[in-house]
Amino acid sequence: MIIGYARVSTGGQTLDQQRAALKAADCKRIFEEKASGAQRSRPELVRMLEQLQPGNVVTVTRLDRLARSTR
Repeated sequence: MIIGYARVSTGGQTLDQQRAALKAADCKRIFEEKASGAQRSRPELVRMLEQLQPGNVVTVTRLDRLARSTR
């Protein structure tokens, strides 16, 4: 199963573009949240990780949506 994760950093931003891209990538389930990448508490990310099964693929629109720094 292809699973999507979308995140925006501030309440003023929208998830619309990420949501559309993840749907176009054929994600069957999309986890979304509005939280800074610097926050340790990201409940939707934790929920997604807990539900992953062998063979699942996690898709993001940009690597920095998963983590604040991609170094």
